[in-house]
Amino acid sequence: MKAPLKILINGQHGQVSQALQRHLSHLGELVVLGREQLDLAQPEQIRQQVQSIRPDLIINAAAHTAVDQAESEPELAFAINARAPGILAEQALELGVPLIHYSTDYVFDGSKPAPYTEDDAPNPLGVYGKSKLAGEQAISAVQGQHLILRTSWVYSTHGRNFLLTMQRLLQEKPEMRIVADQIGAPTWAGTIARSTLALIERWQAGNAGAWGTYHLTAQGETSWFGFAQAIGAALREQGKPCANLLPIPSSAYPTPAARPLNSRLDCSRLQREWGVSQADWQTALRECLAEQP
Repeated sequence: MKAPLKILINGQHGQVSQALQRHLSHLGELVVLGREQLDLAQPEQIRQQVQSIRPDLIINAAAHTAVDQAESEPELAFAINARAPGILAEQALELGVPLIHYSTDYVFDGSKPAPYTEDDAPNPLGVYGKSKLAGEQAISAVQGQHLILRTSWVYSTHGRNFLLTMQRLLQEKPEMRIVADQIGAPTWAGTIARSTLALIERWQAGNAGAWGTYHLTAQGETSWFGFAQAIGAALREQGKPCANLLPIPSSAYPTPAARPLNSRLDCSRLQREWGVSQADWQTALRECLAEQP
């Protein structure tokens, strides 16, 4: 029988953290630290908490994820997304334990016509992407055991995300204009948590793949417009009202931060190295909706 793990999870109320708490609870003791217990903008607080807890595994599910807001508060975004992950990596190395950290498709500029691989050169467009890339680089520079898992378009039945926003607005408005030229893979937080569990189990069993950076999204691709269409179809199946949807280009919906037009990530390396793969986004969406109260 596997020894129970003490797992430190940074981030308490976020989508991925909530899913991790549900899927990893049977592995042992989960020490979940929210902003009240751990301010990631305070380096010494990070060191003190990790040394006090002395976990067997650190999972960093906390981040400054307000993409547009990051443009006006770059110092805070870099403190949380860049400096803090590097300190966590240093602490993990000191304890001799692995670090799992989540990153983003926003490290790429979206100009590539095909899905991005881990070997493609990052070129973030805005502060959020730049701060997340700096976090990746800080972790890699420490050279400890780590997994950096880049994902995209995360949604769940908790928090603030595209799914919940669309479910509300599609029932309130007669018509909605949705961006149709940004392509990616909507990824359920449950998919991320299940894949993380599979990675932990392989590490525990002595079957770990190579440590490093991997892409982890749902399979398949769509646009924000296509994602909204799928959400609308589910509402109609439930007999609920749904707005008429109109596709628009990104240029018709300007935002403070530029978004990559191509957010597709090639996840085949994770399958090859660790034997972990994900369901397609439509299947995951149906499963997510089935869990919704």
